[in-house]
Amino acid sequence: MTDTPIAPTADETPTDNRPLTDILFEGFDLHPLLLAGLEDTGFLRCTPIQALTLPLALQGRDVAGQAQTGTGKTAAFLVAVFNRLLNNPARGTRGDADPRAVILAPTRELAIQIDKDARAIGRHIGLRMALVYGGVDYDKQRELLQRGTDVIIATPGRLIDYVKQHKVVSLHACEVVVLDEADRMFDLGFIKDIRFLLRRMPPREERQSLLFSATLSHRVLELAYEHMNSPEKLTVETETITAARVRQTVYFPAMEEKVPLLIGLLSRTDAQRTMVFVNTKVWVERVARDLERAGFTVGVLSGDVPQKKRETLLGRFQRGELEILVATDVAARGLHIAGVSHVVNFDLPFDAEDYVHRIGRTARLGAEGDAISFACELYAMGLPDIEAFIEQKLPVAAVEKALLIPAPRAVNAHKTAEHESISQLYAEARAADIPGRRKDAGGKGGGRGGPPKRDGDRRPRPAGDRPPASATGDRGDSRGPRPPRSETAPAPEAPVAPVAAAPATAADAAPAAPAAPALGPDGLPRKRRRRGGRGRRRDGEVAAPDAGAAAPAADSAPAAEPAPLLTRLKSSIKGLINRLPGRGRQR
Repeated sequence: MTDTPIAPTADETPTDNRPLTDILFEGFDLHPLLLAGLEDTGFLRCTPIQALTLPLALQGRDVAGQAQTGTGKTAAFLVAVFNRLLNNPARGTRGDADPRAVILAPTRELAIQIDKDARAIGRHIGLRMALVYGGVDYDKQRELLQRGTDVIIATPGRLIDYVKQHKVVSLHACEVVVLDEADRMFDLGFIKDIRFLLRRMPPREERQSLLFSATLSHRVLELAYEHMNSPEKLTVETETITAARVRQTVYFPAMEEKVPLLIGLLSRTDAQRTMVFVNTKVWVERVARDLERAGFTVGVLSGDVPQKKRETLLGRFQRGELEILVATDVAARGLHIAGVSHVVNFDLPFDAEDYVHRIGRTARLGAEGDAISFACELYAMGLPDIEAFIEQKLPVAAVEKALLIPAPRAVNAHKTAEHESISQLYAEARAADIPGRRKDAGGKGGGRGGPPKRDGDRRPRPAGDRPPASATGDRGDSRGPRPPRSETAPAPEAPVAPVAAAPATAADAAPAAPAAPALGPDGLPRKRRRRGGRGRRRDGEVAAPDAGAAAPAADSAPAAEPAPLLTRLKSSIKGLINRLPGRGRQR
């Protein structure tokens, strides 16, 4: 793998607000229909990463491209993929429904954004595109793939489900594979899924592979080299790894000061769109509730929110109807949201690379922005790694008492009475989360065959509403009464006392012979039960059977008593006799 860096030109210097080069798209040998789509979208000149990678990618070479966030990496690989499919015939072994290109993204939101950009750029080319991701429309996506497609844009998990169903989709005729945010795709959580898909495509010598990300470590490149054919790494060199026009600041608050400090800082800014990143889904809900109480219009983006609701909230945030979007790292990769002026790391990320992607949501395409980070006692130990990775020392700001008090602010003009609160949002999410997730994942359902339990359904029951178990035999749930015991099993309480008090007959004069150990159905002695089993009294004593109790059973003349009673007596006597030897040894 060769490494070809490019230095910034005059049009790319950090002091210039034009992140474009003088290279025009029409200067490449592109298909006329593709050029028309680029012009309609407003793409005339190339960004540095596009000018660097397109000459090789258009020749069919494997490329690993690295550039800052917000520099047009998506358009770079879309132009290369579309131009190849338009100018080259499909493989002879390809069926009508088999895809010719596969674009993989680590998150659903990024896959949706790539699909949106692909349809805008390729509006005139006539290629069939399919968006495949988890959480929604399993049957509709399967029908779409079965009808046939040229380009699949997908997340790995859902695509693997369809690939395993051989009648749905086959990747044997794939000509191009793209891994967007490649460092996350080759992370330990995705490497098995990626290898599964790549092994079902043609060999690396017979396909083109493209990788793009803002961070490409040596470990990721080593893994990528296994699945690429003599790739060339192309890097846009800049003075800093992070975006040049983002102003970074770090505060050192205590845990209990983080929420007041966040509200105090946001109340003193005129930001229309702010993204707040939190490490855990639990804290996403907590922070969002606190911001909503402070008068902000807030949306959330995490794994606890259903996919359709996530798309709705993201769309409202992009339109400016929400002031703040509280999210986990699911929104830190690749999303382009215009007008984000502030990014707040409520928690410092676990990985230094995630810090670069988080603050990359602002200051995109030459714009300016602010990145504020909180280094509390729980996550402050990650700050040295972040500063070493970005090769910068973050400016430190003091946590003043005045900042912990929110400042008066104007009411948001977009806030309406119909705005869904965070409480309503999570109530709906919890009510629909478990059934939808289990259906999508093909799980076993809700335990004992009934409907799964929901967190919102657990309400305290009135004290006098539940009948006693002894009166009804019910266990207090929807599973019905306990089934009756089998007739052959010895009853634990019954005949023990009557047998001990039964009158002796002819056997009184003769001592009882020692009982032989009971044999099981296979002819082997039965295992003796431990202390405390059935038939033993709670005080630890064993009900001793009368020696003459076995005499009537040995008589040849049938007894006049009913058979069921004799059966129970016989079973109880055998049980008591079999337990006596073991009881004696334990003592």
